[in-house]
Amino acid sequence: MAQTWLSELLRGTGKLFFHPVFYYLVFLAGILGVSRVKRERRNFHIRVEDAYFELRQLFPLGIAAGLIISVVAITAGIVIPFAAVILAALFTFLWSLTTKVRLLAPAYTLGAAFFALIIAAQQGWSLPFMSDLFTSLNEKIYPSIPVLLALLIIGEGSLILKNGHKGTSPKLMKSKRGLTVGVHEVKRLWMLPVFLLLPGGAIQPPFEWWPVFSFGEQSYSLFLVPFAVGFHQQIQGLLPKEAVQLVGRRVIVLGAITFIISIAGYWWPITSIAAVALAVLGREVITLHQRLYEENLPFYFSKRNNGLMILGIIPESPASKMALQVGEMVTKVNGLSVNNEKSFYEALQRNRAHCKLEVLDVNGQIRFVQRALFEGDHHELGILFVHDEKKQDSAVG
Repeated sequence: MAQTWLSELLRGTGKLFFHPVFYYLVFLAGILGVSRVKRERRNFHIRVEDAYFELRQLFPLGIAAGLIISVVAITAGIVIPFAAVILAALFTFLWSLTTKVRLLAPAYTLGAAFFALIIAAQQGWSLPFMSDLFTSLNEKIYPSIPVLLALLIIGEGSLILKNGHKGTSPKLMKSKRGLTVGVHEVKRLWMLPVFLLLPGGAIQPPFEWWPVFSFGEQSYSLFLVPFAVGFHQQIQGLLPKEAVQLVGRRVIVLGAITFIISIAGYWWPITSIAAVALAVLGREVITLHQRLYEENLPFYFSKRNNGLMILGIIPESPASKMALQVGEMVTKVNGLSVNNEKSFYEALQRNRAHCKLEVLDVNGQIRFVQRALFEGDHHELGILFVHDEKKQDSAVG
């Protein structure tokens, strides 16, 4: 028995590298990185993170979250029809064509696959080379999809909460009053590889109680499926970490509610449809609520009279090594008060070998940071500000 499970585990893992979504997500993450760097260079003439940043975020945390979901799904014996895997991949490709990365969230890809699966089974649809993909479906396996969707949404919320605020990208834009202001943007892709049980195969139930929700199948196979998790948020009225984590917590709550409702689908099938509909609508409401809420707040990153607001920090720059943070305000440089870039750099030139900054932190507390400057250090300390009015046209264009 153990040897059979190990064999299926290795085979299922190998199937990941035959799944087109695996390579497609790598490609999309690369595209996101390149487009972000181009925009940052247009705004600031320098990039913040390198073009591989999004690619580096694609796997590590997603693999850990996927492993946890896999353990829960396999322990409960959640069996997913192969048709759902195919349709989820198909909708991942389709929604990516809209260029809206947020539509690659599980609520939209697996949610659409669920409804398409029901219609396809009723209408007797067929795909090339897979003519019996939908005709062989058993309606009893439908409730498992909402349960998996709920787990994926909880995983999505955890990724947003833990990783979404890292490396947010500063951006310049025009306010409704025509002034240049700063915002932060997150466009992120994660991959959630999850081991799924598919009907048919070599695995036999190891315990009498497994699977918890029986579908009449006596054998199963394992398949490591890469699910996409897309996330896009623009932050203008809050600190980036605060705004992103707020969305992450709400997504986790949505996943938990969806999970509770989806369990009832094993006894009342109509609740499976309600659970998926709730997931899709709830994810839209979270996005819309965040957008409307931020639009009613004043811009956090705007020009101030009592100092210079830090919009971005270049990694490994002197500013980064001085532990300066996005959202803090520089009020004095080498003892001189500053309220624009010109006065900032003039005060910085006062002592080319050393700089001392008076900073107002995000809690309104004054602190002092200082550092010796060495040859080869970034000539502007690595701090990004909202540009002066005379720079607006070239910065925002």
